[in-house]
Amino acid sequence: MSQASASLLKRLAGPSVTKAGLATDQSAINAVIAEVSKGSKFYENEKRKDQAVTEKIEKILKERDELLKYANIERIEHQVDNIIAELEANRDISQYIVHFDMDSFFASVEILHDPSLKDKAFVVGGSVVSTASYAARKFGVRSGMALFVAQKLCPTLIALDTRHGVYGDISKDIMAIIRKYDPEMCVAGCDEGYLNITSYCEENSMSPDDCVTQMRREVFEATKLTVSAGIAPNMVLAKICSDKNKPNGQFHLPFEKDKIIDFMHDLPIRKVPGVGRVQERLLDSIGIKNCGDIYTHRAVVHLLGKHFSLDYLLHAYLGLGSTSVQPGQREERKSVGVERTFDPISDQDKLIAKLDHIAQVLEEDLKHGGWTGKTITLKYKLDTFQSMSRAKSLPRYISKKADLFAIGKELLLAEMPLRIRLLGLRVTNLKDLKLAESAGIKRFFKSAPDSPNKKRRLSHDQDNVDATDSAAEQSGSTSVSVAPFRETSFFDDDALESAPYQRAASHEPSGSQPDPAVSALASKPASSAGPLNVPIFSPIPRPNDKPKVKKSKPPSDVSGQRHDCPICGKTLETDNGGLNAHIDYCLSRAAIKELANAPAATSQSGAMDRGAKQTRNASVKAAKTAPFFHAAAKKKGR
Repeated sequence: MSQASASLLKRLAGPSVTKAGLATDQSAINAVIAEVSKGSKFYENEKRKDQAVTEKIEKILKERDELLKYANIERIEHQVDNIIAELEANRDISQYIVHFDMDSFFASVEILHDPSLKDKAFVVGGSVVSTASYAARKFGVRSGMALFVAQKLCPTLIALDTRHGVYGDISKDIMAIIRKYDPEMCVAGCDEGYLNITSYCEENSMSPDDCVTQMRREVFEATKLTVSAGIAPNMVLAKICSDKNKPNGQFHLPFEKDKIIDFMHDLPIRKVPGVGRVQERLLDSIGIKNCGDIYTHRAVVHLLGKHFSLDYLLHAYLGLGSTSVQPGQREERKSVGVERTFDPISDQDKLIAKLDHIAQVLEEDLKHGGWTGKTITLKYKLDTFQSMSRAKSLPRYISKKADLFAIGKELLLAEMPLRIRLLGLRVTNLKDLKLAESAGIKRFFKSAPDSPNKKRRLSHDQDNVDATDSAAEQSGSTSVSVAPFRETSFFDDDALESAPYQRAASHEPSGSQPDPAVSALASKPASSAGPLNVPIFSPIPRPNDKPKVKKSKPPSDVSGQRHDCPICGKTLETDNGGLNAHIDYCLSRAAIKELANAPAATSQSGAMDRGAKQTRNASVKAAKTAPFFHAAAKKKGR
């Protein structure tokens, strides 16, 4: 088998090949998946993506070879060793951090309601598998897989509908039990989270192992569901360790520097939170298969800094991460969204009916959370498994179904006719209504202005609140989360690869949160900043670090319009048409080359539209220069 064929076969296997309970050797399973997929639109789409990665690897290797001709490898390695020494000097092994993860949560809940399902191969979900029972995983069935592929792997497979309300109620009971061990625990989804049990162990004179055993037992006694857990000095390691003894087990990593490094040395790079299939293949191309290889190839990683984040990889090599476990803050929320996956539909009336339902659910989520927003983004996925988005910014805040549906319908009809298998609506440029209510109460306790000039100035500022967002709102709109649009689609790994450990929207009941600890590691700002943004690779300050000073942008001169891209978070000086063109390019990495050569949009008179030209040039530059793992690098402030 050629290298190209092997890479395509691996890509076709989907993003969830590291799931617990799967067979060690999946070559036969992957062959079946490839055979079933051959000739389909999905197969051709994956083939194009795989070819794009192959071309990128060729460019990276060519660049590496050129740099190595003139590089002083010994000197570079010495520089990296100094960085490693600084990172190591700040290692913290004083905290007991735990990551807990319910075992096959949806499937386990279904067994509670129907005990006859025990030991049977079944899945929960619609056209895409949300959760697979451990019996089904033995056949190669896993989350994110298309149902028809799963049924080919396991002809006796039972398919069940998702029941979000039931899962949500049980999730609340579980979280209430676990929160007793750490009131400041960080919920990462409806079935997992992080907690710091250091204080609890000290106050109750317990070892961390006994504490976690007791916690897992309490959950089982209350719900009859099992939970696995990892105990480690930081969130990165705890996340990795919770998967070691699944299902219904726990793993305690020794709190010793040498044993931590030994543990990470042979760990496949794919096991590191934030590394997906594409990243895995790129790293493999320069010789990095396991975390221990990072040190061997540290000079090459440093030379190829625009493709790989040295800080990110060194943290992985050393097993370093954040020890700060805390619940997410409301001000960290960047978006609220709802999406639904279904069998491909081309009928316009049926698609509008789907959109109407999505708008209704989105209104309820906004009302429940206390949010409103100014930018509405429509996401749709074609039957060719290509994702597209259209966005529209408004001069006012909206949250009602009628408004959400009207804008979504306008954006959708402009694209018809289409054959679609996913629809989603997302609201960004958020305003926190609960904060506004609090501010309204506080005004009764403020002292009056002490001068006529101050009074006039305050009055003028208040008059402009609705016309221009506050500084906090503006800063919040520059990095928009796509977390509510997470989808475990077997046919589209874009969201999964940028944040591979985040739960799918179809995987969570309304109101649940994505994995905040992992979202900060994504390779793009759009995917890296979830509603809760807690880094697990903690930035460690260095003596020579200098604080960065933000440069203010000049005021917009493109028809006075400025928009925030909901994908990359950039502020664009363009109209809605230019914004949508920019979004398309953000979603399609493979289109960079075509984008660079494509003619800019022109007006009726034939003159180049300034907004379109700026958007095109900014998109090409951003796509070509974006570092591979820049989220973690930005956290380092370097």
